[in-house]
Amino acid sequence: MIAMAMKSYQNHAELLLKEYLLADPLIPYTSIIGGIFACKMVYDLTDLFSDVCFKSYSSLTKLQRIEWNNRAISTFHAVFIATMSLYFVFCSDLFSDQIHGDLVTFQSSAQSTFALGVSVGYFISDLGMIIWFYPSLGGMEYVIHHFFSMIAVAYSMLTGEGQLYTCMVLISETTTPGINLRWYLDIAGMKRSKAYLVNGVVIFFAWFVARILLFIYLFYHISLYQDQVKQMHAFGQLIVLVVPVVLSVMNLMWFWKIFKGMKKTLAKQH
Repeated sequence: MIAMAMKSYQNHAELLLKEYLLADPLIPYTSIIGGIFACKMVYDLTDLFSDVCFKSYSSLTKLQRIEWNNRAISTFHAVFIATMSLYFVFCSDLFSDQIHGDLVTFQSSAQSTFALGVSVGYFISDLGMIIWFYPSLGGMEYVIHHFFSMIAVAYSMLTGEGQLYTCMVLISETTTPGINLRWYLDIAGMKRSKAYLVNGVVIFFAWFVARILLFIYLFYHISLYQDQVKQMHAFGQLIVLVVPVVLSVMNLMWFWKIFKGMKKTLAKQH
């Protein structure tokens, strides 16, 4: 009886997913709402469990607790969207011009659109928090980063254009968990620990691969498929050409800060 009930529940869940959440006209709305709801849920659960599991949590200031929970949201989003983007770009045949025969700049699926919609929901939530608590959760560079990211991801989600390049850029979110862990170690008073040192080295190399080398490959791919890029809507072309450049400049600026920070940390260790 239990097995039959579980099977029935599974069938109903699959039907709901197929007929409602992943129904083409509803994907943008359900995914964005789902992303915002997920952010709220992660924030509340982090607040609940942190109060029980971490003794130092109760001693933090109100703004520190807000940032603590906010970083849990960004970590959750980073793991989700980086995993999905890596799968779509490197593991699936979604963007294969040899298999589909279509223009890679116009290839998309219900699953990729849904994943991007969840990401839009995150950027809306996080940008709202950054502005509401400005500048406690980040300065103007974070506002610019989130604004451009939100516009680019939303356009790609709604039109289906350039989802390959959007997913490539979102792979760079693999660096976010490490950045957040560094903040947690700092707030816990572990700046002189071995974990803090290892974290800094990992961030340096992860940032170099995911936000420097990957963007170089992105620009190479755009130049290789420039004829297909030119067939996109003018606004889509603008996004593909401008947003990665803006993000690359910011990535290089942050990379320089990471390098100086790692150099300073290594000097202290010696």
